[in-house]
Amino acid sequence: MKYLKPMKLYHELLKSNELKRSRLLGLDVGDKYVGLSISDANNKIASPLSVLVRTKQNTDLIASDIQSLISKLTLSGLVIGYPFNRQRSTPDAVQVKCFIDDLTETGKFDDLKYTFWDECFTSKNVEFLLKPLTLHPVQFKTIVDKFAAVGILQGYLDFANRSRDQIQETESFENEN
Repeated sequence: MKYLKPMKLYHELLKSNELKRSRLLGLDVGDKYVGLSISDANNKIASPLSVLVRTKQNTDLIASDIQSLISKLTLSGLVIGYPFNRQRSTPDAVQVKCFIDDLTETGKFDDLKYTFWDECFTSKNVEFLLKPLTLHPVQFKTIVDKFAAVGILQGYLDFANRSRDQIQETESFENEN
């Protein structure tokens, strides 16, 4: 797996989209679950996908599931939630880094690119919205993890598309003058 800065990943995606439609997978990595979301073919909108159960023993199974999604859904990269607003040595930050290291060690993702995106309050925002509903705790947690992944990926897509649009506007303005 290869880390790229957020806009570099998006530029790589745009290059690959010239030949075929490719999408991004958003991940909200927790200690017990990994929430997944997926972008549409135009990389404008994130949608919930699923939740994977995470244990120390099932990294290969998670890697196989992600590998299957990559081929089925034409995925070209991962956007992984990361707690930027906190110190890098917090348990949340460490577990995200360990998850990436574990996936890399499987050897199944040598060409896969990924970037980190701020996950600040994504789970808390979803919990706040779901609080009035009467849901079973497992169902509640599953929905929170999926939609936290949507918040991470949608935040990234909004930023990348806004940045791309601003660059295009600047270039067209310079070409007119």
